[in-house]
Amino acid sequence: DDGSTDATLDVLAGYGAAVTCIRSTNGGPLVSRNIGVRAARGELVAFCDSDDLWHPEFLATMEQAFQAAPGVAAAYANFNIRHEGQLSATSKFDGAPPRFWAGLRDLRPGLGLFTEAIILRLLHFQPFFPSCMMVDRAKFQALGGWDEGVSRIIGCDFATALRLLNLPPVAVARRPLVQIRKHAGNISGDTEQMHLGNARVLEYVLRTRPELEPFRQEFRASINRFRLEALQSAFARGDFRAVRRIDHAISVPIRSMRVNAKRAIARLPRSIAQRIAALVSGGVA
Repeated sequence: DDGSTDATLDVLAGYGAAVTCIRSTNGGPLVSRNIGVRAARGELVAFCDSDDLWHPEFLATMEQAFQAAPGVAAAYANFNIRHEGQLSATSKFDGAPPRFWAGLRDLRPGLGLFTEAIILRLLHFQPFFPSCMMVDRAKFQALGGWDEGVSRIIGCDFATALRLLNLPPVAVARRPLVQIRKHAGNISGDTEQMHLGNARVLEYVLRTRPELEPFRQEFRASINRFRLEALQSAFARGDFRAVRRIDHAISVPIRSMRVNAKRAIARLPRSIAQRIAALVSGGVA
């Protein structure tokens, strides 16, 4: 219970000894998960965020991955998005770019194993979410657990995924075994903030992990790409102040005429910028 102010404790009290409640001051999701990992006594630990749903076979399937590949510290499952009650027809893994799954070795039907680091691939496509994850508790703790240095940043779990996928072997269940729910009330539904959060996480990771220095150029390019996506989202919303703020943080020249037009419009007085954006949005969107 991460510092809740509602009736959580009263509800839990109704379950008696069947539930152990650990109270903490509000430290954010990563701090809370680490508290849970330290309190757990099982060999394997899985995480499920409050919005998300596990398939009934999720735990058993993930356990099979650890049985099939001793030495694995983490395993991830595929998932579907459930948006406002509607389940996506395609899974997250279906959207992977070409060659993303290259080198994934078969373990058992539906289970694969990465034996080489794929950290650079994650800079372009990140399909490994906390609610789809199971870890070997001892190995996970030895690696540092959830990286709490980004606990207050949207998309903070990205830092831990980058750590784990850079330290193979990592197992993967190809079948969608989780539903990630998206709606207007959850943070992950705001793609603009997610892009900005990912950029901040990558800056933190590059700053705090010396072993990634050989990949600095790739990380910087991805950071700017995330910010560019956020800039275009802010423009589409008509938030020209956000466009200027994001633009200031982009550290490389932008060669897109369309994006440069949006940057120029955002610098005009708001009333003028709104009128011009409305007139030319079809040509520069």
